[in-house]
Formats: sequence, structure tokens, C-alpha cells
Amino acid sequence: MTFFPGISDFSKRLLFSALMILVTLSAAAAEPAALERHIVEADGHPMVVWEKRAQAAGQAILLVHGRTWSALPDFDLQVEGEDLSLMDGLVEAGYAVYAVDLRGYGETPRDATQWLTPNRAADDVGIILAWISSRDDWEVKPHLFGWSMGSTVSQLAVQRHPNMASSLTLFGYWRDDDVDLAVDAPDIKPAFKRNTAEAAASDFITPGSISQKAIDAYVAHALRADPIRVDVRQVDQYNALEGAQITVPVLVISGEYDPIAPADVQLKLISRFATGHKQWVSVPGGDHAAFLESSRDYFLRELVAFLRGVSAP
Repeated sequence: MTFFPGISDFSKRLLFSALMILVTLSAAAAEPAALERHIVEADGHPMVVWEKRAQAAGQAILLVHGRTWSALPDFDLQVEGEDLSLMDGLVEAGYAVYAVDLRGYGETPRDATQWLTPNRAADDVGIILAWISSRDDWEVKPHLFGWSMGSTVSQLAVQRHPNMASSLTLFGYWRDDDVDLAVDAPDIKPAFKRNTAEAAASDFITPGSISQKAIDAYVAHALRADPIRVDVRQVDQYNALEGAQITVPVLVISGEYDPIAPADVQLKLISRFATGHKQWVSVPGGDHAAFLESSRDYFLRELVAFLRGVSAP
């Protein structure tokens, strides 16, 4: 053994063994948390919920995806040599992380109506928050995070099911609070439209903010998970959204270059929440997919700081 010159062979062996233990422990710590699949019954319908958990996690957060793509492409994208998973980032910060496939998305089937409505999605989120609460002796109630359409679903869930979440994070919030959404035309039918690669790549707006390898991986995963676009109706149910009903701590996050979530809409939104604990973060250089791009570290730092602030004494 040529390591550690000037000490005895016995001491060298002890040191070498200690180093091997450290290397093994470091490698184990670097491995991503295992992904678990759960089925939660929501008014008789099976909902798939994904989980990744930090060891000894004391708090939990539920992630709600957007209009077109389900939980795993959005929140647990795995690309060799790149850290892109929001679930992994939150696990590293010490949280138990859950992500739901809403009805018709990912591994959750459509129900008999073949449609998803805002109220149905919000009620499902409320049921899943209750299920998460029952799974452990958490320090606080679960946190709730919604992206794009998931942001309006999450706000509606907090309004319809108060006291179920300890905080609300809204990223990429698209709805103008002063514009009412129209009622559906009569006798509309579900379209079962196929999703496309162009649609999957459309949220990556800022040039150079994400590698082509990562975009290709996202597109492939998204189309595999969600080949058919979910049909949504009765979006006028979002007209019930009212900031005055939100009293839990709120974080609004928007990308600097996100055309779907313009700054004036975010400012109007946050000004109307009844809670005294509210923050708005504009992610520099970010767009509608900021947590998957070069702004990921900034995004995670601000999100985790907010979550920790919610539960701080």
C-alpha cells in the first residue's frame, strides 16, 4: 500500500478503511430519493400520487402540475449529468415531496364524464392534502404548490378546503383577476386531441436557459406520460377565485420573461390576498419553466426560504 507515507502499515489500513466508509456514505447520500407510487381514492376515483421523501422529513409539500403535462415530466425530470428535478431539490432541502396526477393525466385515468373541471380538480387536491396529513405526524400542515393551471387549481383548493394547507405557492399564475372567463358553449364534447412535441417544448422560452438534451428528454417523457390532451370544461368556475378568501401565507413566483404570467397580473393578484404573509418573487432570466432551467437554483432558494419562514417560530 503506497498511500500515507511515514506511518505504519496498520495505521494505513485503518485510514484506508475509514476513507472507504466515507466514500460509501457520500455515494449513498448523493443517490436520489426513491420514487414511490400511491393510489388515493377521491370520491371513489383512483388518483395516482408520487412521493419522494428526505430521511426524517418533518414537513410535506404537494405539487400540482399544469394544463397539459402530468406530475413526473414536470416535477421529476431525470437527465444524466443535470439536476432538474424539483422533487429532488426539495428532498435535498429536507422535505417529503408529493406530486399528483390530476384526472386524465399521467397514470390517473379519466373519470366517467371524460372531462376535468376546476372544482373537481380542487376537491381532489383537498382530498390528497388530507391524505398526506394523515400519513405522518408533521410539524405543520402540508404546503401546497401549483404551477400554471395548477396555480389556479391550488388557490381554488385552498378556498374550497380551508385549513388543509399551511401555505400556498403559485408559480406562473395566468388568470387576470379582473377578467371573467366565459361559460362553455352548450353540448361541447371532449376532443381527445393528441399532444405534440412542439407543445411539449413550448414552455422553454429563454434561449440558452436549458440544454437541448434536457428539452429532448422533457419532450420524450411528456409525450410518453400524456399522449392525449386532457379535456377541461367549465373553466368559468375559476371566476370564484377571490384573494380575500386566502388567509394562509402565500408566495407568488413568476419568471422575468414569462408571457403567460405578466408582472401586472402578479402584482394585482398578490395585493388582494387577505394574508399578511405574502411575497412575490420575480425569477431573473426565468420564464414559464424556470425551475427546469438555469434559474433553478435561484427558484429553489427562494421557495425553500419561504417554506422555512412559514414554519419559523
